Amino acid sequence: MRLTLFDLDHTLLPIDSDYAWGVFTTTIGWTDPVDFNRRNDEFYAHYKAGTLDIHDYVRFATDAVRRQGALKAEAAHAEFMRSVIMPAIRPEALALVGSHQQAGDTVLIVTATNEFVTRPIATAFGVKELIAIELARDAQGEFTGEIAGTPSFREGKVDRVQAWLAARQLDWHSVETVFYSDSINDLPLLQAVRRPIAVNPDFRLATEAANSGWQVMHLHKLL
Repeated sequence: MRLTLFDLDHTLLPIDSDYAWGVFTTTIGWTDPVDFNRRNDEFYAHYKAGTLDIHDYVRFATDAVRRQGALKAEAAHAEFMRSVIMPAIRPEALALVGSHQQAGDTVLIVTATNEFVTRPIATAFGVKELIAIELARDAQGEFTGEIAGTPSFREGKVDRVQAWLAARQLDWHSVETVFYSDSINDLPLLQAVRRPIAVNPDFRLATEAANSGWQVMHLHKLL
């Protein structure tokens, strides 16, 4: 099997979908824009610095959805897809995914953004297999703000891909793996695959890629 893994935010997308969803919730009046934007910017700075507490962030990022409920959240997300995500999906990113699919590769999106935000985005890219942060639900099916299982973040991405392989009676040695990512947070998975590719890399990843002789790709200009 040839297994091609893609990070999502700032890799396939030229934006951060989690951050953009947070901004979107302020535009529709779900959150106080001053307080939310301040905290959102703080969490995003921690993400870029590699110091993010993913559990704290998920509680913050899902707060508005939990207060509004699943039905209103799904309707809002449909508008988010239409007005924010679809204009950000670039032809070159679709073509890259499509080239691997046409070559017969199994394609996965592996993201640290939660499943609520990313499942429709994966569908828009034509990718059925998604590894994202899974959200715990209560007895009524509403999100609790906690993470279910291992978060697909940093080393957790390696663990989640390994579990995906094991569920199919596969391991790292029985598949040819490639992973596209922009972020130093994804260094553990980049080091685990046979062919790491840095896409529009941040400064720290660009340095690592240069030192390790990894391929660097500039897929699109960042927004």
